[in-house]
This record gives sequence, C-alpha cells and structure tokens, in this order.
Amino acid sequence: MGGAGASPGCWLLCWGWLLAAGHLRGAEAGCGRRGSPRCCPGRNNACADLSGPRAPCYCDTYCEKTGDCCEDYPGVCQRAAIHCVVGPWGPWSECSSLCGVGSQDRTRQVTVPPRNGGTPCPDLKQQRGCFGENPACDTAKEVAKILPDSFKRDFKDPWRRPHMLVKEKQPSYCVYFRLKQVGAACHLHLWSSQLMRERRVCVECRPDAVGSGARCKGDGLQGARTFWTATSIAGCQGSWIQESLHENCVCPPLSLLFV
Repeated sequence: MGGAGASPGCWLLCWGWLLAAGHLRGAEAGCGRRGSPRCCPGRNNACADLSGPRAPCYCDTYCEKTGDCCEDYPGVCQRAAIHCVVGPWGPWSECSSLCGVGSQDRTRQVTVPPRNGGTPCPDLKQQRGCFGENPACDTAKEVAKILPDSFKRDFKDPWRRPHMLVKEKQPSYCVYFRLKQVGAACHLHLWSSQLMRERRVCVECRPDAVGSGARCKGDGLQGARTFWTATSIAGCQGSWIQESLHENCVCPPLSLLFV
C-alpha cells in the first residue's frame, strides 16, 4: 500500500525541479538583454550575450552565417537594423603629376551611418591612374646647357648693331636648382668638379642666351626634376630640381650660365 502514493519528499524534489526549469527558461539569453549597442554590424565576437545557461549566443550580423544568433535576434536586430546610406561620388581630383604618370582620387560621404547591426558602409574613396599633360610639360623635357660664369662677357664695342644693344638692355633672371645627379665625367675638370649631389646652384639667364620664348631653354619647372649638360665637357651631365626663379637678378660669383 505504501507504493501507491509518492512520499512528501519526492513531491518537494519534483516541485523544485519544475521551478528551476521555469526560471532557466525565463532567463534565456538574448539580444534584448544586452546593453547598448544591442546589435553589431559585421563580425564582432564581443557582441554576445553570456547570461544564459548554455553556450553564448551572438547579436552580430555574422551570426546569420555561423548559425549561433540569439533566439530574439530576428525581432531585436533585423527589424531595428538601419543600413548605411552613402551620397554620390564627388568629382575626380586633379592628376597628381603635371607631366607623366600620376593618380586621381574621388570620395563620397556617409549620409546615414549603420546602426543596430545594419549593413556596413561601402568604400568611401576611389583611386585611378592618370597621365599629366600640362602645357608646361614641354619645358620639363628640355635639357639645359650650362657653362661657368667665367664665360660672362661685358664688351664695350661701339660697332655693335642696334638690335644687339636692345637685347643687352633686357634684364637677366636667376634660377636656383638643387643638384640630384652628377655624371662621373664632371669630376675631371676644375669648374665642373664643384657640381655635387644636393648642392644648391644658381644659373643665370642672360639676354644673349634668351630664346624665342623670352626665356632660356631648360630653365625647368618649380619642383620638377629636369636635366642639364655641361656644354664644354663631354659626359658631364645630370639632373636637378628647380627651387626658385627670380626676375631682374644676377647670380653671385662662381655660379653658372645658361647657354
């Protein structure tokens, strides 16, 4: 007869188990239990709820691929997700090189940032190659011919033609260069041995060397690497970068001349 009914101790044990099971179900982990932000874009292992009794569940969009989203992820994250919205592309920038191969950039702005696990923003910057064809590029291709200023002459010849007198009245201008390359042959002569890499030199454009464009050939472009050759020394040549140009100027002694 005693086996027909359960003992009071058994009933208490079963009742405690049912209460515990109900409590655990009520404490099921979820995105709604997280603080801000509840949901995260992309892959973020820290975007998880660890309060549940089982393995952690996640509230990042990557959980859709791995299948470990929290149970309330669809209702909390997918419905409330705000996807990134970007504006149109801006214009392409100028070519980074005046002459030759360079690059151009363009950008766009974010108008609506992503929230609550929304789709991340796409690239906001693009770059493409370009080829600079500035009208001044022809000047950069010219090779300057130089001599030491010991070749400078100030003749007082009364028989000079009128057109020569007019030409002499034109002022000189000075161009300062930073030497970048100097050929080995330059070291074999006295005046050209002073040409050394990274040395700053002044080259004077005198009226008798001015060409049809009212300038000396090979006077370069500011900031651009151009080339030079010593007229009187075979193989003495190199490159330089123009740093500045000064009108109505005479270079100091022991400088150079355009030819």
